[in-house]
Amino acid sequence: QVSQIQQTGAAIAARVVDAEHRDFLIPCSPESIAAADTSCAGLFLGEAGRLLLRRPLEESRLAELVQIADYAAEQTEDFYDGLSLALEAILISPDFVFIADRAEPDPDALGQERLDSYSVASRLSFLLWNAPPDDTLLLAAESGELHTEAGLAESVNRMLASARLEDGMRAFFDDLMTFDEFESLAKDPNVYPMVTGTTLEHAREQTLRTVIDHLITREADYRDLFTTKNTFMSMQLATVYDTPTRQGWVPYEFEEDSPRIGLLTHISFLAVNSHSVRSSPTLRGKALRETFLCQKVPDPPPDVDFSALLEAENARTAKERLAAHNLNPSCAGCHLVTDPMGLSLENFDGAGRFRETENGAELEIAGELDGIFYEDIAGLAEATRNHPKLSSCLVNRLYAYGTGGPVSLRHDRDTLAWFEHRFVVNGYKLPGLLRDIALSGAFSSVRSAETPGNIEHSFPIKSPAERAGAERLASVENQ
Repeated sequence: QVSQIQQTGAAIAARVVDAEHRDFLIPCSPESIAAADTSCAGLFLGEAGRLLLRRPLEESRLAELVQIADYAAEQTEDFYDGLSLALEAILISPDFVFIADRAEPDPDALGQERLDSYSVASRLSFLLWNAPPDDTLLLAAESGELHTEAGLAESVNRMLASARLEDGMRAFFDDLMTFDEFESLAKDPNVYPMVTGTTLEHAREQTLRTVIDHLITREADYRDLFTTKNTFMSMQLATVYDTPTRQGWVPYEFEEDSPRIGLLTHISFLAVNSHSVRSSPTLRGKALRETFLCQKVPDPPPDVDFSALLEAENARTAKERLAAHNLNPSCAGCHLVTDPMGLSLENFDGAGRFRETENGAELEIAGELDGIFYEDIAGLAEATRNHPKLSSCLVNRLYAYGTGGPVSLRHDRDTLAWFEHRFVVNGYKLPGLLRDIALSGAFSSVRSAETPGNIEHSFPIKSPAERAGAERLASVENQ
């Protein structure tokens, strides 16, 4: 990965200084293109470093970068080659690749520390926009406004009103639902010939469009994502959903009697949580509990025999195949936690297509979720929507994502309870929850080091601080 970071950094730096881009991106011109120009190099590297490293460069750091640029320019007799090498040094530095919080003494609490204003700016921008702070936010950090209630509120309100909020929330929900698995996901073409890489790309996009439209555009109740009939449709998905086809993305509402209801019946959820040749009630039930309810399901014992489950020619239904695990004490406990909900989604095959039977056998989809019994898919959707852990799980995940660390029972319980209370009384609306988190003292505080016993959940989600290295370089390269 280090080699990839170096290669990507060099490629980006070369593009910035090439003849096509330099006039737009570099605010000065050298006295001679064939020689070093300390003044111009310092002007560009100071501003570029401030934006890329998300804080002003220290004088000594800037001097080192200018020295690199000048020396390389003299050796190559090309000012822009020198500038490119110095810019590359910024792009491959740990301060760019990783997000590291910095603390400072808190003037309002003797002996305590708080995040410095630039760290607050980075937390805000990566949570809300999935991007480094813009110039306006950096100016607010430089002036100290982010350490005042009024100044922080002004910045947060501006960011929430920006169209870039969609970028931030797409990144959060993409991580939440482990959609990075789409990058390696494949279905057996002999079993699912209608499912291509493009189909799966559109399945991912469909869910993200649905989430953003519901939560950001319409500011609707988060819980209703699990019962809504509204989504978006493309021609590439229409074959799998068996719906009319149209060019491009169009809003779509499933019929009232359609089994499609909410996120759990999206191709994205169903296909990711399946095998290459068949569905997986266990994976689907596990994903529902861990992703949306924050209920950790233990990993299977190392000596489990999966051959009966993975054999594509096995003619039994999933319910019959899984019954064998319920006879094994080492397996039964976990399968009783995951399978009742997953089996309720067996009307959808491993590609997410609807079916009435499996291998000619009728499917039994009645089930139970934590004491709530239901008869069909709509019942599962309603039970999920009304589950008492649904809202608290989103709160916990969003807070952990924004602060770059897992939730702590010892330190965060009261804070999270307050966030959830506000979320409930404000109608389960995401922008309000984001605002409450961003404006809280906890969000701008220094996270304490925790021992494993203090961690409430081990989230399978990448915080902004973990989206590092080549991924962040690639995002810069594409801008």
